[in-house]
Amino acid sequence: MKEDPDAGSSFILLHIPKPLICTTMSQVNYFTEEGLKKLQDDLNHLKTVERPSISKQIAEARDKGDLSENAEYDAAKDAQGLLELKISKMEELLSTARILDESMIDTSKVSVLSKVKIRNLANKSEMTYTLVAETEADLKSGKISVTSPIGKGLLGKKAGDTAEIEVPSGVMKFEIIEISR
Repeated sequence: MKEDPDAGSSFILLHIPKPLICTTMSQVNYFTEEGLKKLQDDLNHLKTVERPSISKQIAEARDKGDLSENAEYDAAKDAQGLLELKISKMEELLSTARILDESMIDTSKVSVLSKVKIRNLANKSEMTYTLVAETEADLKSGKISVTSPIGKGLLGKKAGDTAEIEVPSGVMKFEIIEISR
């Protein structure tokens, strides 16, 4: 018990813990129409082709007898667990997916879906990249993630700006030549 100096009476100070509240908000994931369609197609393939295939493997391994020493059964169950995890993650990604309207892209500065022509100031080579969401990144197609070191370094820059980007091998300097969609 503690004394309340103002009231002149006794009271009990109780500590009641707050309930655990999940404070993480779902992150919105932005996609191009093409990227979202690919994700949906991949998910559909996992559900309609891969899932039945693994179920069949489990059934075949189960038919072989004693499950306690059946490596095929264990491998198939492990594969099923990994597949279900992948499906779950893709469904979560789709639940927060939003399509970016490419016609609304501001080409005065680098942003998601900007097509950026840059010049490496060290060797004068020029490259053109489109900045995309991490899930759509494909360097062979010239698509780099906005979360990559180069993508982060280019965001918000304008044509004519120089971006100094920290990469594992040191600092690279790029001149922004052109921004388009």
